[in-house]
This record gives sequence, structure tokens and C-alpha cells, in this order.
Amino acid sequence: MTAPASALPATRLADIAGQARVSEATVSRVLNGKAGVADSTRQRVLAALDVLGYERPVRLRPRSAGLVGLVIPELTNPIFPAFAQVIEQSLSGYGYTPVLGTQMPGGATEDELVAQLVERAVTGVIFLSGLHADLTADPARYARLAARGVPYVLVNGYNERIAAPFVSPDDRAAARIAVRHLRDLGHERIGLAVGPDRFVPVRRKAQGFAEELAQDGPGRASGLVRHTLFTVEGGHAAAGGLLDEGCTGIVCGGDLMALGAIRAARQRGLDVPRDVSVVGYDDSELNAFTDPPLTTVRQPVRAMANAAVTTLLEEIRGNPVPHSEFVFQPELVVRGSTGQAPPRAGDRSRAGG
Repeated sequence: MTAPASALPATRLADIAGQARVSEATVSRVLNGKAGVADSTRQRVLAALDVLGYERPVRLRPRSAGLVGLVIPELTNPIFPAFAQVIEQSLSGYGYTPVLGTQMPGGATEDELVAQLVERAVTGVIFLSGLHADLTADPARYARLAARGVPYVLVNGYNERIAAPFVSPDDRAAARIAVRHLRDLGHERIGLAVGPDRFVPVRRKAQGFAEELAQDGPGRASGLVRHTLFTVEGGHAAAGGLLDEGCTGIVCGGDLMALGAIRAARQRGLDVPRDVSVVGYDDSELNAFTDPPLTTVRQPVRAMANAAVTTLLEEIRGNPVPHSEFVFQPELVVRGSTGQAPPRAGDRSRAGG
């Protein structure tokens, strides 16, 4: 089955003809690139080759429309592979070949990855949670990329100093949804565990958190925000401080942080969700199988990824799109890590007396 299809013996030509429901002569014409075959018939023959496991002749293999770079921070956080998978599938559907660049610890920087992609003559680049989201980073690097004629789209992290299309989730709304859920369950002391303050999505989550709590009076969020790392260890550290503040509900900036928060609660002998409720953010497919299953705010990964691809392709085709932000709404997914707030000390004593 590894021989070139155009050199297949008659018995195998018969197999292909039977699979495609055409004559052997038609199969031969398709494999040899002859004219006079309807496009629909040609596609049936090629599909039959694929189904039967024969290699297509080189001349009949689909050609790539070009290379598109995808730059992501890492692969250890499940949200980034989730985005990468949808983006790569979408690009392939349009005939483009994705080239993945990952900034693993100790590896290449974003600038080094971009230089490598430009050397490979990519037709465009999609950045996911890159330096564009870091308010301390120099945005001039993106202007230099545009000056070289390479279009790009920036996902997750708006920066008004960069003239480009952005695709983002509504991080303010995500925090408000999570806080509202915990308040509806009776939680009065709610904390926020997020990453470093220099990142745009972090600031937006903190703003949404403060806005939602402000309905009970100004300053309610003061002292209830902990900035740390977007890791299990970071969530563990942040949750420790929030538990010291008497929080019974914790909103986290990522699902990994939420798992760390649950671990911190358990190390103190607290039960989740009986004593402490925890809400994550992103929604990995594994969240339904954690202990307990994790309540989280879901990023609309597929919609955002497809929007990033179609926007980039418009730029590549010379149809400029607005250099503004396309914002997508998140969704609360309630599972087992949130529950009714525990009774306050005074309420417990009255219940027991």
C-alpha cells in the first residue's frame, strides 16, 4: 500500500474504482492528471485513495496556501493547547500550514520565535497571551513586525498602543459572573486570586471583581485581591492569604490556580465546598473529573480561535479589518466546587443553643 497510486496494479485500480463507484479508466485519468473528468468525480477518486490508504500522486496532493505562525506561552496550562488545537484545525481547513512556537521555560523568547517565523516566510502570525498583554513590555516590537509586511492578530490582552485586531474574552464580565454566583450562594466574604498586575486580563478581572462587590458599598474588595502566579502553587499561596482574611468564597484567574486553592483549603482541614467554595477560569475538559469537579467560567475558545483565524486571513488577503477589540462573552459552568456558604459563627452558636 506504499506504492505511488499512479503505479498501482490493475487489481488495486479496481479497488479504487469500486470504492469511488467509477470506471477503472476514470481512475487512471485522475491519477495521471488527465483532463475530461468532472471535479466531483475527481474528488470521489481522491477520497477513495485516502479511504483505502493509498498515497496520492505528488501532483495531486493539496498544496499549502502558506505558513502561519502561532506563538503561545506554554503547553503545561491546558487552555493554551486547547486554543492551539482549534486554531491549527481552522488554519488547515483554509489550506494553511500552522507553525507552533512555544515559549517554554529556558527556551526561546517571543521575539526570538517571531524572528524564526519571519525567516521561514510565514504569511501571518497569531499571538496568544503574549507580550501584547503585558503593560510593561515595549509594544514597538509589533510595529516592527507590521513594517515587515507580516499581518498578525493578538488574542487575550488588549493594548491601545498597538494598531492591530484583538480577540478577547470579557474578563470583567467573567469576574462579575463568578462573584455573583458566590453571592447567590450566600457568601459574603469573597476573595480573588489572580496573576501579576501588569497583565491586562488580570487588571480587567480585578476591575470586574471590585465592580460587583461595590454594589454592597465602596471599598468592599479592598484587601481581598491576591496577585501571584498562574500556577497551582500560585493559587495555593493566594488562597492561604484569602483564607486568613476569612474568605469562604474564592474566585481564581485560572483553573490551575483554582486547583491550588482547593489544595490549600484541604491542608487546613477545610472541605470544598462545605467550608470554602472555589471558582476557576478557562474550563479545561478535565475539570469535570477533578475532586470535586470544578465550577469555572468558560472561555469561548472555539469562537475566539476561529475569529482570530478568519480575521488574520482577511488581513492576509488584503482586506484590512478594524484595528479594535472583538470581545466574546464567557459562560459560568457550575459543578461541585461551589456550594452554600457555611453558617457564620454567631449563626452556628444560635443553632446549637
